[in-house]
Amino acid sequence: MKPVRFAAIGINHDHITGQTRCLLDAGAEFVGFHAVEDDLSQAYSAKFPGAQRFDDKRRLIEDETIDLIISAAIPDERAGIAIQAMKAGKDVMVDKPGMTTLEQLAEVKRVQEDTGRIFSILYSEHFENRATVKAGELIAAGAIGKVVSTAGFGPHRLRAPTRPEWFFKRERYGGILVDIASHQCEQFLFFTGSDTADILSATVSNRANSQFPGLQDSGDIHLSTADADGFIRVDWFTPEGLPSWGDGRLFITGTEGAIELRKNIDVAGREGGNHLFLSDKKGVQYIDCSNVQLPYGAQLLADIRNRTETAMPQARCYAAMDIALKAQKLAEDKIHG
Repeated sequence: MKPVRFAAIGINHDHITGQTRCLLDAGAEFVGFHAVEDDLSQAYSAKFPGAQRFDDKRRLIEDETIDLIISAAIPDERAGIAIQAMKAGKDVMVDKPGMTTLEQLAEVKRVQEDTGRIFSILYSEHFENRATVKAGELIAAGAIGKVVSTAGFGPHRLRAPTRPEWFFKRERYGGILVDIASHQCEQFLFFTGSDTADILSATVSNRANSQFPGLQDSGDIHLSTADADGFIRVDWFTPEGLPSWGDGRLFITGTEGAIELRKNIDVAGREGGNHLFLSDKKGVQYIDCSNVQLPYGAQLLADIRNRTETAMPQARCYAAMDIALKAQKLAEDKIHG
């Protein structure tokens, strides 16, 4: 079978490493990458020796032998790269957020529908987290009945001195609910089987970083559907002493049980990440998910070959960003009156 060939355009977020490895592990062929930053290119090349750096992104977009373009460019640039690629006949996989405005979302959707290409967002806190994947398998098997509530927490470490200038500019990263909480928006839709959700409330704030006026260091969203409720809390307050970039947690309540995920660390408990705790009518149990297979990469390659939607339904890809973008607007409208 002819391998799917891919290239990277824009490597500003280190999530590009996971995107690349995801595809290589699934058997795709890496053609090369384009980036204007020499320091980022050097670090990326060190992780993927032999990857050719191209001086003009058009060489990759116009190469008819390339099937897929991936990107972790500065967030406000991702939609433009995706649109160019889809118009050139390429499928696309970008880092979250896939875009930073509702206008960009509408244009991406229009071009994707016109061209028939795949536009996928690799939400790493779902598709690259083995405990989250395992929770999906358990829920699909009926382990906790019908999901009626989720509560997702996404704390991150700020590491301000290491961040590039764009990181602190609201118009570039899209706001904290777009940039981080889009993870939890997608998971709410996935675990509840919802197509969309009502936004009951949303807030953003800068609680402790006034030296960076463009930064939002905390935010939350309250979601609801006819059948389920969801709460999302994200922030940049992970302490330096925690041996992980963030203590990501997800609580899923069903009609017949509950699941708690400790995605990255079990504080003062078991080592490593990917911890799942299941409680149901039989009792309670701990499941180590460190060996659970991650299907997203192989599914995306199959989708490219077969024109299917097994890695992520196109509608959910859009709906998650639609919720995050509208919640961001609602939160900021409150602040600005």
